[in-house]
Amino acid sequence: MTSVSIRTVHDTAGFTAVADYFSEVWQTPRSAPPLLPETLNSLAHAGGAVHAAYDGERVVGGCVAVFGPPAARETYSLLAAAERGLGPRLKEAQRAWAVGLGARTMRWTFDPLVGRNARFNFVKLGAEGTGYLVDFYGPMADGVNDGDESDRLEVTWDLTAARRPSTGTSADGTADRTAETAAAREAAPVTHPAPDGGPLARRDPGDRYVWCRVPEDIVALRAMDAERALGWRRAVREVFTKAFAEGFTATDMSRDGWYTLTRREDTRRDEDTPREEGTP
Repeated sequence: MTSVSIRTVHDTAGFTAVADYFSEVWQTPRSAPPLLPETLNSLAHAGGAVHAAYDGERVVGGCVAVFGPPAARETYSLLAAAERGLGPRLKEAQRAWAVGLGARTMRWTFDPLVGRNARFNFVKLGAEGTGYLVDFYGPMADGVNDGDESDRLEVTWDLTAARRPSTGTSADGTADRTAETAAAREAAPVTHPAPDGGPLARRDPGDRYVWCRVPEDIVALRAMDAERALGWRRAVREVFTKAFAEGFTATDMSRDGWYTLTRREDTRRDEDTPREEGTP
């Protein structure tokens, strides 16, 4: 798709086209897209941005963002989707827009059981998972999420940080570090079993890392066996909520479906410092 262009949308026809594209991705009727065309129009009019990727006249990607509290210098990405290979370009356009208006970070949420999205967020963009939100949206009726609980992993992206090189390149030692991480993970004790009988979570004996596995394709599993998919949801939730409560963040996702959760150094120092009762 060398002819693809990405631009902000400002007209009603464009908002409708983006809403229709989101309907296709989330498998909803065009009369009930994840975001209505008039909602997109209002968000853009209020100072947010609707970006669309076009292959000729055809929409092949879209994302929507708004600004958060002024003091935070932060934007929030409400929705994003793109055909394979276009995600980085779409997010880069969104990043450039936000930075141009003074933002320093961007947040969004995604389904933590969708490993390919985790890999895109952490490996391609260099973002981090900074919060776990249990059943964030409540029941959802679209064709992708229907029948499941809507847990979401909150992502924070430092828009001013240097871009992270893609995993698999060895010039900077990335491939070596990936192999070292996998070896450390396999040597760590299993703390939780997975619904498929294999290991779900492992914990570094030094208490620096937690690793958690997700199914290969949760969307396909949900369509075939909703009860088993829900079992994965609740098992992963248990690992993540405990780790986040202890001061871990999600920092990586391997090609074979393992999250790396890393303990924040400042949290460890705080835990090692004695406190008087009642000290905040």
